[in-house]
Amino acid sequence: MSGLELFAAVLGVIAVWLTTKQNPWCWPIGLVMVLLYSWIFFEVRLYSDMLLQLVYAVLQLYGWWQWTRPDSQREALQVTHLDTQALLFGLGLGLLGSLALGAAMASWTDAAQPWLDAALTAFSLVAQLWMAQKRVQCWPLWIVLDVIFVGLFLYKALYLTAALYALFTLIAVQGWREWRRDPALVNA
Repeated sequence: MSGLELFAAVLGVIAVWLTTKQNPWCWPIGLVMVLLYSWIFFEVRLYSDMLLQLVYAVLQLYGWWQWTRPDSQREALQVTHLDTQALLFGLGLGLLGSLALGAAMASWTDAAQPWLDAALTAFSLVAQLWMAQKRVQCWPLWIVLDVIFVGLFLYKALYLTAALYALFTLIAVQGWREWRRDPALVNA
């Protein structure tokens, strides 16, 4: 464990907790965290995760904009459900991304876990996009992904990061509960 990993983990806990509370400060704090983790994952040869963190940086900016953009014609972004078609489309994109990135990482890099890392990366992008759009289904997807991430990080001896993702799992359960109780979702 490095001081950098510890700092990134603390920022991660704060960012995810703020997300469950629908607090827009989750996005700039998350931005710093993902930039730090991009370096950490590069150092342990989890290249798909490194790339994921860089894409997360862009998605952090998108989420921040989505949740805070001033528009007198538009109400604050509300928690909503994905319909079945949109849900399946997103999961299908995650699968295609997993296969494409896994093949690339297995063929052209010395990635430690090219296929698993690629699948976690692709589906995490789906979950992050759904989170930025305040889709309640982001949380159960995060729960599944975070549990698998814990195993990967234990395997790579990133014990603090594994503990962080275990905590993310618990926070995601809480986020799922809170977002399902959101009055806008109940009335939709």
